[in-house]
Amino acid sequence: MVVDTLSIQDHAQALQGLLSTRTLNDFAAEARLDGESLSQAVERYEVDYAWTVLGSERLLAETLAALALQLKAAPSAPQSARVAAVLQAAAAAQPPEALMSFDNDVPQQLTGLLWPAAAPAHGA
Repeated sequence: MVVDTLSIQDHAQALQGLLSTRTLNDFAAEARLDGESLSQAVERYEVDYAWTVLGSERLLAETLAALALQLKAAPSAPQSARVAAVLQAAAAAQPPEALMSFDNDVPQQLTGLLWPAAAPAHGA
């Protein structure tokens, strides 16, 4: 059984280091370089505030689906609760101006942080 000695906050901080967030000005500059308006880029990349993306039911469901693929079984209630808690903690730690796309690799990153593929997939 894998004993997870890291706290929810530790995992949220580790996830923070992997996130791709931008300010509105950065995102607008990237859109301009791509020849798009800001609204076109926001729509195409499904951009919202990072705290909204990380705290969304959509990202939680995508992360639990990624975990199920890795575990080859549905996540247990404690595993699901841990994923939700880490996402909520990461969302709460976001600066209010940070933007993030729903098209991201958070589900794979978080699953890898919480349950590395090399370790047995037991416990929460």
